[in-house]
Amino acid sequence: MFTKKLVPLALAASLALCGASVSAKTEFVTIGTGGITGVYYPTGGAIAKIVNAKKDQYGVRASVESTGGSKFNINAIDSKDLDFGIAQADTQYMAYNGKGPWEGKPVSKLRAVFALAPEAVTFVAAEDSDIKSINDVKGKTINLGDPGSGNRVNSTDIFKYAGIVPGKDFRDEKLKPADAPRVLQDGRIDGFFYTVGHPNGNIKEATAGKRKVRIVPITEVGDLLKDAPYYAMTEIPMDQYPDATNAKDKVKTVGMLATLVTSADTPDDVVYAITKEVMTNLDQFKKLHPALAGLTPQSMLEGLTAPIHPGAMKYYKEAGLIK
Repeated sequence: MFTKKLVPLALAASLALCGASVSAKTEFVTIGTGGITGVYYPTGGAIAKIVNAKKDQYGVRASVESTGGSKFNINAIDSKDLDFGIAQADTQYMAYNGKGPWEGKPVSKLRAVFALAPEAVTFVAAEDSDIKSINDVKGKTINLGDPGSGNRVNSTDIFKYAGIVPGKDFRDEKLKPADAPRVLQDGRIDGFFYTVGHPNGNIKEATAGKRKVRIVPITEVGDLLKDAPYYAMTEIPMDQYPDATNAKDKVKTVGMLATLVTSADTPDDVVYAITKEVMTNLDQFKKLHPALAGLTPQSMLEGLTAPIHPGAMKYYKEAGLIK
């Protein structure tokens, strides 16, 4: 369990002993992100940097926690161990509507704040495996992601609609994203899935090793996009991975948006401050990580499959983004 609620007290006591003072109104909030090799962690850091620049004005100070990702963050928000978290749009949808891991137990207080960078379901495969489409995985060893992760949910969805059964048609590994590039280079797996924004350090590590790899297009998705509207087709720019063996400039795949979520219990003024500062400093925010470069105020209102928090809605109406 996190001890984040103890941090403000300890910090205040420490500063008081040094003759300093801490505003009694300062609200300390923690943003749950993901592994340090992914996009969530630096994105959370970018949000905190923007917000903390105005901490004296709003009385809000944000910190970032590296976590297990989307599902973990939503559960931690629900249990009040986190104030905010970054989560994939599909995970947000399932949690609020009581589907998938939350079947019959919806996270009814989950609230959306804004959308972030698009994420692509990225399938990395060794060149010597001869995997050039998802239909080539039969008889291979593929890492779909650790149990409960968004990576596993997305890869499982794709194979379901392609008519391929993990564990039957191919050997299904359950590694964390941070371990997959090394295991691929060691020859112990033929490929791995990672739903992530680009460019990404994990994918760069996988493509830069001695064992040559490619990023495999994912286009055989049947009715997936119709049945699960939080998915959409997207592209991965290959100039970000010059060591991959792909011949084309872009690889088509399935994707979705990452989103910032919180609880209905989070004070309106805190959510308003975070929303306003990120949106009004969007040009600066986008420079803090390459994956954020394509954000627009309009795109940040897409993929919000839980109700928008009243604090965020207040800013959107003030800015004329929502009537």
